[in-house]
Amino acid sequence: MTSLLKIENLHVNVEETPILKGVNLEVKAGEIHALMGENGSGKSTLAYALAGHPKYTITQGTVELDGAKLNDLDPSERARLGLFLAFQYPVTIPGVKVADFLRHAISNIRNPARKEGEGLVPMREFRKELKEQMGSLDMKTEFARRYLNEGFSGGEKKRMEILQLAMLKPKFAILDETDSGLDSDAVRFVSEGLTKLTGPEMGVMIITHHERLLQYNIPQYAHVMMGGRIVETGDASLAEEIHNEGYTALRERHPEAAAEQEQVEAVTQ
Repeated sequence: MTSLLKIENLHVNVEETPILKGVNLEVKAGEIHALMGENGSGKSTLAYALAGHPKYTITQGTVELDGAKLNDLDPSERARLGLFLAFQYPVTIPGVKVADFLRHAISNIRNPARKEGEGLVPMREFRKELKEQMGSLDMKTEFARRYLNEGFSGGEKKRMEILQLAMLKPKFAILDETDSGLDSDAVRFVSEGLTKLTGPEMGVMIITHHERLLQYNIPQYAHVMMGGRIVETGDASLAEEIHNEGYTALRERHPEAAAEQEQVEAVTQ
């Protein structure tokens, strides 16, 4: 059976401010979806709400992964079910080596009932798999011995996100503006790495302002958010239209949503 991430009539508040106002979206394994929109449209709010960030409160609607309702699950439970979020601004964890972090992470995914200190993926098996994935992504082995994101450049932090994706092998990957602030070489690495990892077993949602990631990972579906909801859905040509022409025409086509977005921007600034 094909895995399905189903979002139905999703309303989300950030603190006391309503941001999402009825998002409906289905992503199947093997599909690439692009989610676009201006600042304040609700893209990142959707990503964090799906991942279970405590600051983002679902007030109405449901999120299901293969029929399992995610609304009340904590982030680790959602991850074990197969949901992955690549952050726009990955956090630094001093003192924790990349390899140790990844070994514990994949152990928790593959053996959800394990207790701390028990049930880790055997070291020989883990090293073999890590070496293979880093080789596939053209990453130097010294990277695994560094502390997680400590002293990393923006591009290195995003490389780390792609390596996590390769090791964890989720059913659904959400990339929250992974191309933000990167130079051309880093964007190329992230794009090509994602291309190597996508396939029939994983659905992908790429949240982006730009078209750069989409040049390498052509979406079957493109969605535009405005005022906390999806106002238009199309194919890759919709993303290209936005890249070439901006959001002016969309605002004119959806004046109500544009007005709602301006209200949210005024409150949150």
